[in-house]
Amino acid sequence: MLTRKQYDLLMFIHKRVQRDGVSPSFDEMKEALDLRSKSGIHRLITALEERGFIRRLAHRARAVEIIRLPDNVEDTRPNRGGFRPSVIEGDRAATDIFSQSAAQLGMRPLRRDEDAAVVPLIGRIAAGVPIEAMENGATHLGVPSSMLSASGEHYALEVKGDSMIEAGIFEGDIVVVRRQDSADTGDIVVALIEDHEATLKRLRRKGGAIALEAANPAYETRLYRADQIKIQGKMVGLIRTY
Repeated sequence: MLTRKQYDLLMFIHKRVQRDGVSPSFDEMKEALDLRSKSGIHRLITALEERGFIRRLAHRARAVEIIRLPDNVEDTRPNRGGFRPSVIEGDRAATDIFSQSAAQLGMRPLRRDEDAAVVPLIGRIAAGVPIEAMENGATHLGVPSSMLSASGEHYALEVKGDSMIEAGIFEGDIVVVRRQDSADTGDIVVALIEDHEATLKRLRRKGGAIALEAANPAYETRLYRADQIKIQGKMVGLIRTY
């Protein structure tokens, strides 16, 4: 699967080639992605080439050819009919760690031959002291289709904090969430606290109250009245990249 930066770079190159007939320079790529140096662009280009999305043409300046696009993007290039999304494989270590985390969460591990889908990556979510989850709608992320329900809306959030580490969720991980306004005891949920702070925690119902339980002994369980909490979704998947 593509990281956010890989996806952003691929789409930037695609749009510039469509507009100008030539790929942008590395300086233009660096500026568009707000990177500090061109070495980061070189790493992203190499990653896209290894995953079969682009090809660098030898002995030609600014020569990057788009081979295929993510499955959420219509391929309008001439003579490219029958575009079919392909599986984007990560390295073995990342896949193994994903499978371990999935087992801890009661999810089926990722298969390396699974189809991919695309969901919006809408912001960051606190696994610790609650922070606001801001929806920006500007970035999309490839995820295994098996994570997603046949119906319903899904989105992804980047984890900030360490309060869920014993559930296999670490800072920098991406959680995939099915949007819903209810959840069962034991579910890991995105909870909106008093309409302005969002956090990722395990939900426990205690009488008429709701407990948001961390998976790290350094954090205490917080207890709220039911009217203080709105469920924004249930976690259904976890993605870790390196």
